[in-house]
Amino acid sequence: MNVDHGSERGRTRPGPAPGLDITTVTALVAAATAAPSLHNAQPWRFRHAAGSRTLELRADLDRRMPRFDPDLRGLHLGCGAALFNLRVAAADGGRDTDVRLLPDPADRRLLAAVRITDTDRPDRELARLSTVLGRRHTSRHPFEDRPVPAEVRAALCHAAEREGTQLVFPDRWHIESLLDDVRDAEGRDDFDAAYLAEMRAWTRVGPQETGAAVDGVPDYAFGPSKRGGRAPVRDFAGRRPVPGRPAAVFETVPNLALLGTTQDGVADWLRAGEAMERVLLLATLHGLATSLTSHSLERQDLRELARDPLSGMGFVQMVLRLGYGPAGVASPRRPVEQVLEIV
Repeated sequence: MNVDHGSERGRTRPGPAPGLDITTVTALVAAATAAPSLHNAQPWRFRHAAGSRTLELRADLDRRMPRFDPDLRGLHLGCGAALFNLRVAAADGGRDTDVRLLPDPADRRLLAAVRITDTDRPDRELARLSTVLGRRHTSRHPFEDRPVPAEVRAALCHAAEREGTQLVFPDRWHIESLLDDVRDAEGRDDFDAAYLAEMRAWTRVGPQETGAAVDGVPDYAFGPSKRGGRAPVRDFAGRRPVPGRPAAVFETVPNLALLGTTQDGVADWLRAGEAMERVLLLATLHGLATSLTSHSLERQDLRELARDPLSGMGFVQMVLRLGYGPAGVASPRRPVEQVLEIV
Protein backbone atom coordinates (compact mmCIF):
# COMPACT_ATOMS: atom_id res chain seq x y z
CA MET A 1 0.00 0.00 0.00
CA ASN A 2 1.34 3.43 -0.92
CA VAL A 3 1.32 5.94 1.93
CA ASP A 4 1.21 9.71 1.49
CA HIS A 5 3.43 10.70 4.42
CA GLY A 6 2.48 14.35 4.04
CA SER A 7 -1.17 13.70 4.92
CA GLU A 8 -0.82 11.20 7.79
CA ARG A 9 -1.83 13.68 10.52
CA GLY A 10 -5.30 12.99 11.79
CA ARG A 11 -5.39 9.43 10.45
CA THR A 12 -5.88 6.44 12.69
CA ARG A 13 -2.86 4.18 12.47
CA PRO A 14 -3.69 0.49 11.94
CA GLY A 15 -3.10 -1.73 14.94
CA PRO A 16 -0.94 -4.83 14.90
CA ALA A 17 -2.17 -7.73 12.79
CA PRO A 18 -4.18 -10.24 14.82
CA GLY A 19 -2.49 -13.44 15.82
CA LEU A 20 -3.05 -16.77 14.15
CA ASP A 21 -6.13 -18.62 15.35
CA ILE A 22 -5.76 -22.13 16.73
CA THR A 23 -7.60 -23.72 13.81
CA THR A 24 -5.11 -22.22 11.35
CA VAL A 25 -2.10 -23.21 13.44
CA THR A 26 -3.38 -26.78 13.77
CA ALA A 27 -4.00 -27.07 10.02
CA LEU A 28 -0.51 -25.76 9.19
CA VAL A 29 1.15 -28.22 11.57
CA ALA A 30 -0.96 -31.11 10.27
CA ALA A 31 0.25 -30.35 6.75
CA ALA A 32 3.85 -30.06 7.95
CA THR A 33 3.76 -33.49 9.59
CA ALA A 34 2.89 -35.19 6.30
CA ALA A 35 6.59 -34.82 5.42
CA PRO A 36 8.90 -37.83 5.02
CA SER A 37 11.55 -38.56 7.63
CA LEU A 38 14.15 -41.22 8.25
CA HIS A 39 12.26 -44.40 9.23
CA ASN A 40 9.19 -42.21 9.70
CA ALA A 41 10.54 -41.09 13.06
CA GLN A 42 8.89 -37.65 12.68
CA PRO A 43 11.67 -35.86 14.62
CA TRP A 44 9.92 -32.50 14.88
CA ARG A 45 7.99 -30.38 17.31
CA PHE A 46 6.21 -27.05 16.84
CA ARG A 47 5.66 -24.24 19.28
CA HIS A 48 3.24 -21.32 18.93
CA ALA A 49 2.85 -18.38 21.26
CA ALA A 50 -0.88 -17.64 21.49
CA GLY A 51 -1.71 -14.27 19.97
CA SER A 52 1.39 -14.20 17.78
CA ARG A 53 1.89 -14.91 14.08
CA THR A 54 4.99 -17.05 14.53
CA LEU A 55 5.46 -20.81 14.57
CA GLU A 56 8.70 -22.36 15.78
CA LEU A 57 10.03 -25.58 14.31
CA ARG A 58 12.04 -27.52 16.88
CA ALA A 59 14.05 -30.74 16.70
CA ASP A 60 12.77 -33.63 18.79
CA LEU A 61 16.13 -35.07 19.81
CA ASP A 62 14.43 -37.93 21.64
CA ARG A 63 13.79 -39.37 18.17
CA ARG A 64 17.36 -39.39 16.95
CA MET A 65 18.98 -42.58 15.66
CA PRO A 66 22.56 -43.08 16.87
CA ARG A 67 23.32 -45.85 14.38
CA PHE A 68 21.57 -44.58 11.25
CA ASP A 69 22.04 -40.86 11.83
CA PRO A 70 24.92 -40.16 14.23
CA ASP A 71 25.45 -36.55 13.13
CA LEU A 72 21.69 -35.76 12.99
CA ARG A 73 21.89 -34.90 9.29
CA GLY A 74 18.88 -37.09 8.49
CA LEU A 75 16.91 -35.58 11.37
CA HIS A 76 17.46 -32.11 9.94
CA LEU A 77 16.51 -33.24 6.43
CA GLY A 78 13.17 -34.48 7.75
CA CYS A 79 12.57 -31.27 9.68
CA GLY A 80 13.40 -29.25 6.57
CA ALA A 81 10.81 -31.25 4.63
CA ALA A 82 8.22 -30.47 7.32
CA LEU A 83 9.13 -26.79 7.10
CA PHE A 84 8.53 -26.83 3.36
CA ASN A 85 5.11 -28.45 3.80
CA LEU A 86 4.21 -25.69 6.25
CA ARG A 87 5.17 -23.11 3.63
CA VAL A 88 3.00 -24.88 1.04
CA ALA A 89 -0.01 -24.99 3.35
CA ALA A 90 0.44 -21.32 4.22
CA ALA A 91 0.56 -20.31 0.55
CA ASP A 92 -2.53 -22.40 -0.17
CA GLY A 93 -4.33 -20.44 2.54
CA GLY A 94 -3.38 -17.10 1.02
CA ARG A 95 -0.53 -16.44 3.44
CA ASP A 96 3.13 -15.57 3.18
CA THR A 97 5.96 -17.02 5.26
CA ASP A 98 9.10 -15.29 6.48
CA VAL A 99 11.48 -18.06 7.54
CA ARG A 100 14.53 -17.55 9.76
CA LEU A 101 16.70 -20.64 9.99
CA LEU A 102 18.55 -21.27 13.26
CA PRO A 103 17.53 -17.93 14.81
CA ASP A 104 19.09 -18.68 18.22
CA PRO A 105 22.61 -20.21 18.16
CA ALA A 106 22.29 -20.99 21.87
CA ASP A 107 19.26 -23.23 21.30
CA ARG A 108 20.22 -26.11 19.03
CA ARG A 109 16.69 -27.53 19.09
CA LEU A 110 15.23 -24.37 17.56
CA LEU A 111 15.59 -24.94 13.83
CA ALA A 112 13.39 -22.23 12.35
CA ALA A 113 11.07 -19.39 13.28
CA VAL A 114 8.31 -18.84 10.73
CA ARG A 115 6.32 -15.61 10.71
CA ILE A 116 3.05 -16.05 8.85
CA THR A 117 1.25 -13.06 7.37
CA ASP A 118 -1.75 -12.51 5.13
CA THR A 119 -1.01 -11.44 1.58
CA ASP A 120 -2.90 -10.72 -1.62
CA ARG A 121 -0.02 -12.26 -3.58
CA PRO A 122 0.63 -15.76 -2.21
CA ASP A 123 3.27 -17.91 -3.88
CA ARG A 124 1.23 -19.75 -6.53
CA GLU A 125 3.97 -22.25 -7.30
CA LEU A 126 3.95 -23.34 -3.67
CA ALA A 127 0.16 -23.29 -3.41
CA ARG A 128 -0.35 -25.67 -6.32
CA LEU A 129 1.76 -28.29 -4.55
CA SER A 130 -0.84 -28.43 -1.77
CA THR A 131 -2.99 -30.68 -3.98
CA VAL A 132 -0.47 -33.51 -3.56
CA LEU A 133 0.47 -33.08 0.10
CA GLY A 134 -1.76 -36.02 0.98
CA ARG A 135 -0.78 -38.08 -2.07
CA ARG A 136 3.00 -38.10 -1.70
CA HIS A 137 3.95 -41.42 -0.17
CA THR A 138 7.19 -43.36 -0.23
CA SER A 139 6.83 -46.21 -2.71
CA ARG A 140 8.84 -49.36 -2.10
CA HIS A 141 7.29 -51.09 -5.11
CA PRO A 142 8.79 -51.85 -8.53
CA PHE A 143 8.71 -49.07 -11.10
CA GLU A 144 8.52 -49.42 -14.85
CA ASP A 145 11.79 -49.68 -16.75
CA ARG A 146 11.38 -46.40 -18.62
CA PRO A 147 13.10 -43.05 -18.23
CA VAL A 148 11.67 -39.87 -16.78
CA PRO A 149 11.09 -37.38 -19.64
CA ALA A 150 13.72 -34.69 -20.07
CA GLU A 151 11.24 -31.86 -19.49
CA VAL A 152 10.17 -33.36 -16.15
CA ARG A 153 13.78 -33.83 -15.08
CA ALA A 154 14.46 -30.19 -15.94
CA ALA A 155 11.47 -29.03 -13.88
CA LEU A 156 12.66 -31.07 -10.88
CA CYS A 157 16.17 -29.63 -11.17
CA HIS A 158 14.72 -26.12 -11.25
CA ALA A 159 12.65 -26.89 -8.15
CA ALA A 160 15.80 -27.87 -6.27
CA GLU A 161 17.54 -24.68 -7.41
CA ARG A 162 14.65 -22.60 -6.04
CA GLU A 163 15.64 -23.87 -2.58
CA GLY A 164 19.35 -23.17 -3.02
CA THR A 165 20.38 -26.74 -3.77
CA GLN A 166 21.30 -28.84 -6.79
CA LEU A 167 19.59 -31.90 -8.28
CA VAL A 168 21.59 -34.05 -10.69
CA PHE A 169 20.49 -37.06 -12.73
CA PRO A 170 23.69 -39.12 -12.95
CA ASP A 171 24.65 -40.98 -16.08
CA ARG A 172 24.67 -44.76 -16.41
CA TRP A 173 28.19 -45.35 -15.12
CA HIS A 174 27.59 -43.33 -11.99
CA ILE A 175 24.29 -45.12 -11.34
CA GLU A 176 26.24 -48.38 -11.42
CA SER A 177 28.65 -46.94 -8.87
CA LEU A 178 25.77 -45.86 -6.61
CA LEU A 179 24.21 -49.31 -6.78
CA ASP A 180 27.57 -50.86 -5.87
CA ASP A 181 27.71 -48.57 -2.83
CA VAL A 182 24.23 -49.68 -1.75
CA ARG A 183 25.22 -53.33 -2.00
CA ASP A 184 28.34 -52.55 0.04
CA ALA A 185 26.22 -50.88 2.74
CA GLU A 186 23.77 -53.78 2.79
CA GLY A 187 26.60 -56.26 3.19
CA ARG A 188 28.03 -54.37 6.15
CA ASP A 189 24.65 -53.91 7.79
CA ASP A 190 23.85 -57.61 7.73
CA PHE A 191 26.56 -58.12 10.36
CA ASP A 192 25.88 -54.96 12.39
CA ALA A 193 23.90 -55.79 15.53
CA ALA A 194 23.30 -52.11 16.36
CA TYR A 195 21.89 -51.54 12.87
CA LEU A 196 19.53 -54.50 13.16
CA ALA A 197 18.35 -53.43 16.61
CA GLU A 198 17.66 -49.86 15.52
CA MET A 199 15.86 -51.07 12.43
CA ARG A 200 13.64 -53.26 14.55
CA ALA A 201 12.88 -50.37 16.90
CA TRP A 202 11.44 -48.34 14.02
CA THR A 203 9.45 -51.03 12.20
CA ARG A 204 5.98 -52.27 13.04
CA VAL A 205 5.08 -55.85 12.14
CA GLY A 206 1.78 -57.60 12.73
CA PRO A 207 -1.75 -56.31 13.34
CA GLN A 208 -1.14 -55.45 16.97
CA GLU A 209 1.88 -53.23 16.25
CA THR A 210 0.61 -51.66 13.04
CA GLY A 211 -2.85 -51.00 14.42
CA ALA A 212 -1.51 -48.89 17.27
CA ALA A 213 1.36 -47.26 15.36
CA VAL A 214 1.73 -43.48 15.15
CA ASP A 215 5.29 -43.57 13.82
CA GLY A 216 7.83 -45.95 12.31
CA VAL A 217 7.45 -48.03 9.13
CA PRO A 218 4.50 -50.47 9.24
CA ASP A 219 4.72 -53.79 7.44
CA TYR A 220 2.02 -52.78 4.95
CA ALA A 221 4.43 -50.06 3.71
CA PHE A 222 7.41 -52.40 3.28
CA GLY A 223 6.47 -53.22 -0.30
CA PRO A 224 7.26 -56.62 -1.81
CA SER A 225 10.48 -58.46 -1.18
CA LYS A 226 12.92 -58.27 -4.06
CA ARG A 227 12.98 -61.36 -6.27
CA GLY A 228 15.07 -59.63 -8.90
CA GLY A 229 16.02 -56.24 -10.29
CA ARG A 230 18.44 -53.59 -9.06
CA ALA A 231 16.41 -50.81 -7.47
CA PRO A 232 17.99 -49.53 -4.22
CA VAL A 233 15.05 -50.24 -1.90
CA ARG A 234 15.76 -50.88 1.78
CA ASP A 235 14.14 -54.07 3.06
CA PHE A 236 12.57 -52.97 6.34
CA ALA A 237 11.54 -56.52 7.16
CA GLY A 238 15.15 -57.36 7.97
CA ARG A 239 15.12 -60.79 9.56
CA ARG A 240 11.51 -60.53 10.71
CA PRO A 241 9.02 -62.73 8.82
CA VAL A 242 6.04 -60.92 7.32
CA PRO A 243 3.27 -63.44 6.56
CA GLY A 244 1.65 -62.98 3.17
CA ARG A 245 4.26 -60.56 1.88
CA PRO A 246 4.62 -60.96 -1.90
CA ALA A 247 7.83 -60.95 -3.92
CA ALA A 248 8.41 -58.96 -7.10
CA VAL A 249 10.99 -58.12 -9.75
CA PHE A 250 12.13 -54.50 -9.58
CA GLU A 251 13.43 -52.27 -12.36
CA THR A 252 16.79 -53.05 -13.94
CA VAL A 253 17.91 -49.48 -14.55
CA PRO A 254 16.43 -47.29 -11.81
CA ASN A 255 15.95 -43.56 -12.30
CA LEU A 256 18.10 -42.02 -9.58
CA ALA A 257 18.76 -38.39 -8.77
CA LEU A 258 21.29 -36.85 -6.38
CA LEU A 259 20.28 -33.90 -4.23
CA GLY A 260 23.23 -31.92 -2.94
CA THR A 261 24.55 -28.69 -1.45
CA THR A 262 27.78 -26.73 -1.72
CA GLN A 263 28.34 -26.77 2.06
CA ASP A 264 27.50 -29.32 4.75
CA GLY A 265 26.31 -27.46 7.84
CA VAL A 266 23.04 -27.65 9.76
CA ALA A 267 21.44 -24.85 7.72
CA ASP A 268 22.43 -26.67 4.53
CA TRP A 269 20.73 -29.83 5.79
CA LEU A 270 17.54 -27.90 6.50
CA ARG A 271 17.57 -26.30 3.05
CA ALA A 272 18.23 -29.70 1.50
CA GLY A 273 15.19 -31.06 3.34
CA GLU A 274 13.06 -28.23 1.96
CA ALA A 275 14.39 -28.89 -1.54
CA MET A 276 13.89 -32.64 -1.18
CA GLU A 277 10.22 -32.16 -0.35
CA ARG A 278 9.73 -29.59 -3.12
CA VAL A 279 11.14 -32.08 -5.63
CA LEU A 280 9.08 -34.98 -4.26
CA LEU A 281 5.83 -33.02 -4.34
CA LEU A 282 6.48 -31.72 -7.86
CA ALA A 283 7.35 -35.25 -9.01
CA THR A 284 4.06 -36.47 -7.53
CA LEU A 285 2.25 -33.67 -9.36
CA HIS A 286 3.83 -34.97 -12.58
CA GLY A 287 2.51 -38.48 -11.94
CA LEU A 288 5.75 -40.01 -10.67
CA ALA A 289 6.10 -42.43 -7.78
CA THR A 290 8.98 -41.61 -5.46
CA SER A 291 11.17 -43.03 -2.75
CA LEU A 292 14.29 -42.00 -0.88
CA THR A 293 17.43 -44.05 -0.48
CA SER A 294 19.90 -42.89 2.14
CA HIS A 295 21.41 -46.34 2.69
CA SER A 296 24.79 -45.62 1.15
CA LEU A 297 24.92 -42.12 2.67
CA GLU A 298 24.80 -43.35 6.27
CA ARG A 299 28.49 -44.29 6.20
CA GLN A 300 30.88 -41.42 5.60
CA ASP A 301 33.24 -43.27 3.25
CA LEU A 302 30.38 -44.32 0.98
CA ARG A 303 28.76 -40.90 1.13
CA GLU A 304 31.91 -39.32 -0.27
CA LEU A 305 31.81 -41.75 -3.20
CA ALA A 306 28.21 -40.81 -4.03
CA ARG A 307 29.07 -37.33 -5.33
CA ASP A 308 28.85 -36.91 -9.09
CA PRO A 309 32.32 -35.62 -10.09
CA LEU A 310 30.93 -34.06 -13.27
CA SER A 311 28.44 -31.83 -11.48
CA GLY A 312 30.56 -29.84 -9.06
CA MET A 313 28.21 -30.86 -6.28
CA GLY A 314 29.87 -30.45 -2.91
CA PHE A 315 27.92 -32.81 -0.65
CA VAL A 316 25.25 -35.37 -1.50
CA GLN A 317 22.38 -35.10 0.97
CA MET A 318 19.91 -37.61 -0.50
CA VAL A 319 19.45 -40.07 -3.34
CA LEU A 320 15.98 -40.02 -4.87
CA ARG A 321 14.40 -42.89 -6.82
CA LEU A 322 11.72 -41.81 -9.28
CA GLY A 323 9.57 -43.67 -11.75
CA TYR A 324 6.21 -44.88 -12.92
CA GLY A 325 4.53 -47.34 -10.62
CA PRO A 326 2.39 -47.71 -7.49
CA ALA A 327 2.40 -44.58 -5.36
CA GLY A 328 2.86 -46.39 -2.07
CA VAL A 329 0.67 -46.13 1.01
CA ALA A 330 0.42 -43.62 3.82
CA SER A 331 2.48 -44.34 6.92
CA PRO A 332 1.08 -43.44 10.35
CA ARG A 333 1.52 -39.97 11.80
CA ARG A 334 1.53 -38.69 15.35
CA PRO A 335 -1.57 -36.64 16.21
CA VAL A 336 -1.04 -32.89 16.00
CA GLU A 337 -1.58 -32.49 19.74
CA GLN A 338 1.52 -34.63 20.35
CA VAL A 339 3.80 -32.35 18.32
CA LEU A 340 2.28 -28.89 18.80
CA GLU A 341 2.76 -26.84 21.94
CA ILE A 342 0.81 -23.61 22.39
CA VAL A 343 2.16 -21.31 25.09
